[in-house]
Amino acid sequence: MEINGARVLVAGATGVLGGALTAELVGRGARPALAGRDRARLARAAEDCQGAPTVLFDAYAPDSCARAVACAVDALGGLDAVVTVFGTVAFGEAAVVGDEVAEHVMAVNVLAPAAFFRAALAIMQPGSMIVAFTGVVAERPQAGMADYSASKAALSAWLGAVRREARTAGIRVLEVRPGHLDTGFADRAVVGTPPPLPAGGDPRDVVRAVAEAMAADAELLRTAPDGTPLVERRAR
Repeated sequence: MEINGARVLVAGATGVLGGALTAELVGRGARPALAGRDRARLARAAEDCQGAPTVLFDAYAPDSCARAVACAVDALGGLDAVVTVFGTVAFGEAAVVGDEVAEHVMAVNVLAPAAFFRAALAIMQPGSMIVAFTGVVAERPQAGMADYSASKAALSAWLGAVRREARTAGIRVLEVRPGHLDTGFADRAVVGTPPPLPAGGDPRDVVRAVAEAMAADAELLRTAPDGTPLVERRAR
C-alpha cells in the first residue's frame, strides 16, 4: 500500500510502541487517527501529530473498538489501514494464574483486536490493510507465560484464517511477530513478575520494519535470532 496520504487508525497510539509507530507513519506522510483509553495521553499524542483526530476505546469492551473504527472513518473520510498496538501480559505458572486474569488477557489480546478488524473489514476497500502485533510467543510459548502465549497464538491463528478470507477482497493482513522489545511492557503486567529476559530490542527498528512491510504489502514480520526484523511477503 502507499503510505503517503494513507488514512491509518492506530489503536494503542499512546503506548511506547504505538507512539513510535505513529511517528514513523506520520514521517512517511500517513494521516493518522489515534485511539487509546486515556483522554489526556491521547490529547498529548494528537499534539505531536498536528492535531490528528482521536477516539477513546476500552479493550475490555469490544463494542467500543467497533465504535472507534466508525469514528475514525468519519474523521478521515475512510480508512486504508487499521493497526492494533496494544495488549496486556500476565506472568506466573498456569496453576497459579486465576481464571479472571486468564479471561482478561484473552479479552484484551484477542477479542479486542478482532473487534477492531471485524469493523474495519466491513468497510475497507481493495488495497487496504489490517496490521496486528502478536509476538514471538505465538510460535514459541514460554513457561510462566502460558495465558499470554495462548492469547498471542490465538490472535495469530485468527489472523491466518482472516488473511485467507480477505485475499479475495484485495485486503492485506500483516502480522507483526517481534521478539522482546525495550518498551517497559513486561513491567506493566496485570499480575506476576517477569522471568529473566534477554536485553530488549530497539522498538524503532521494529516500527521502521513495520512501515516497510506495509509499503510492500507483506503478510508477516518476524525477528531473526540476531534480532533483525525479517519481512515475509507471504505468511507460511
